[in-house]
Amino acid sequence: MFWDRVAGIYDLFGKIYNGKVNRKMCSTVAGEIGKTDRVLECACGTGLITAAVAGKCRQLVATDYSEGMLKQTGKKCGSFSNVEIRPADILNLPFADEEFDAVIAANVIHLLDDPYKALSELDRVCRRGGKLIIPTYVNKDKAKGFDKAIDKAGADFRQDFTYETYRAFFAGAGYRKFRTKLIDGRVPCAVAVITKS
Repeated sequence: MFWDRVAGIYDLFGKIYNGKVNRKMCSTVAGEIGKTDRVLECACGTGLITAAVAGKCRQLVATDYSEGMLKQTGKKCGSFSNVEIRPADILNLPFADEEFDAVIAANVIHLLDDPYKALSELDRVCRRGGKLIIPTYVNKDKAKGFDKAIDKAGADFRQDFTYETYRAFFAGAGYRKFRTKLIDGRVPCAVAVITKS
């Protein structure tokens, strides 16, 4: 699997190539989390957001489909006693309805054949009044070369979101009240926050 192969070097992109964007993304996501929250993070990758959120919440369950990514998260976040790291498929989450106060799924929606199914699962496990927090890298002209390069390496992006089409994605899912923020940089990131009604 591509993500297992790149897990050991993925942070080079996160810190060096797109560090400014990722630091702002982590700060934005962490700012949405309350100290009593029980949080689910899907597609935690190497633990970039996990590390930013762990100190802000009561409990964090960090999941990913890739064992290689989970190993990196374990190295980065193993010292947090409130963090549980486990494998899970975002399209079929092994959690009860409305189990979490906040659900985070960063930089994964654009990789999925059926992003609406994933969104439905994220919504299902989030309690009423809780938050879905979904940051995703979006395209702009100067990032397209990077997208092509990472696609050739095997990442296989299924969606090619711009900031406008990302907002339209949530409207298409039936959400009427959501906030989005664009974090500009080498590879920009749009952060969507939905309060579940």
